[in-house]
Amino acid sequence: MSAARNPVRRDVRLPAEWEPHAATWITWPQNPCDWPGKFQPMPWAFAEIIRKIANAESGERVRVLVGSAAILHRASTQLKKAHVDLDRVDFFVLPTDRGWMRDCGPCFIEKNGPDGKTVAISGFGFDAWSKYPDFALDAAVPQAIAGLMGLDLEPVLHQGRLVTFEGGALDVNGCGTLLTTEECCLDPLVQVRNPGFTHADYEAVFAQSLGITNTIWLGGGIVGDDTHGHVDDFCRFVNATTMVLCQEQDPADPNQAILEENRERLESATLEDGARPEVVRLPMPAPLFFDGLRLPASYANFLITNAAVLVPTFNDASDRIALGILAEICDRPVVGIHAVDLVWGLGTIHCLTRQEPLQA
Repeated sequence: MSAARNPVRRDVRLPAEWEPHAATWITWPQNPCDWPGKFQPMPWAFAEIIRKIANAESGERVRVLVGSAAILHRASTQLKKAHVDLDRVDFFVLPTDRGWMRDCGPCFIEKNGPDGKTVAISGFGFDAWSKYPDFALDAAVPQAIAGLMGLDLEPVLHQGRLVTFEGGALDVNGCGTLLTTEECCLDPLVQVRNPGFTHADYEAVFAQSLGITNTIWLGGGIVGDDTHGHVDDFCRFVNATTMVLCQEQDPADPNQAILEENRERLESATLEDGARPEVVRLPMPAPLFFDGLRLPASYANFLITNAAVLVPTFNDASDRIALGILAEICDRPVVGIHAVDLVWGLGTIHCLTRQEPLQA
């Protein structure tokens, strides 16, 4: 854990996910390579997520990127069949490579100015997790959305270069504290986003681009995580002082040691005001495999919307336990979303979405 030793930009803030949303952004599935052999059910899985976000009680819109006019027509037809209220859905024709909106999409921030608070975009770079060669379309998404929505985009620069970073690599409490991992940010050999960066470099970036005063550094991410250590697969804030941390009970599972090492780190962690966070343990589902590959199945990849918490479920005995734990500590209804097919894309609900805060 480290408090920021850098000048903190006080006119910007990265709101917490449970704060009011104007909308949630998502990309309609269009690349079969993301779910090889399982692409056919993906539109219906997305339709269910969109239906739950765009319900009448939420006051929340869903903004959907589609790759072409033909895909727009197909998506709107499928959403209508799934009884989604299309009056609450905005479509934008914008081609993408993959469309994991949490990582390639805009990082919406709140800015304080002479005319009050406005929403802007903190423009991080994106390079497909420093793993895949095709990412030019995804990397252009934040700038394109800034133009579509008439929002300012502020490129995130450090030491004269654009900083590459993904939304799934961080989680915040909205009061100045940020969670991230050393595996994702600092590994010098594997999926290196920003070569040569240190803890201090990242903390300077967080302070200047997001208004972060306090960074909690966790260690490694869970097994099967294609991103190499995203925090949103195992540790998340649910309110300003409480976080959930996944727990693996089986000592033979490699996740057990990984998650316990992160628990030990959190024992000495403090929030931005020096208080200790409350850490609630969330179970892991039984290991899930497909075509010989272990998948990053985790209940921590939930999305907090205006009206509910949407939690991935895996036809597992721990589904009920995880939903019950989250229901006790969250301030809105908790809804399970079947994700056994979704997770073959190596991500689930949180990875696929990006919230846009409501402008004050």
